[in-house]
Amino acid sequence: MEDLKTEKLNRAKKRVEQIKGFYIHATIYTIINIFILVNIFIGNGYDGENFWQFSHFLTPFFWGIGLFFHAAKVFNFNPILNKDWEKRQIEKYMEEDRKISEKYTKK
Repeated sequence: MEDLKTEKLNRAKKRVEQIKGFYIHATIYTIINIFILVNIFIGNGYDGENFWQFSHFLTPFFWGIGLFFHAAKVFNFNPILNKDWEKRQIEKYMEEDRKISEKYTKK
């Protein structure tokens, strides 16, 4: 019984550390990218036309993709391979196995 409580406590601590790591990542992402974009804006002499170039947003864009995947991992978000997909695949393969076994049992 004590081992179960210890295991649950360790899992909870690990989960909290994962969430904390994501929030730290998101905070650093926000601060650094605001700093970069403000410097680009100021460096261009407040010229709004030159600011809106794709190259200025490469760091936030690609880092944002990484942040998205970090969030997906931490919060168990997987819109493509979710639990419903797993359930459908399991049912599909069970049905295939049933058909195969029926085919060989009829002979």
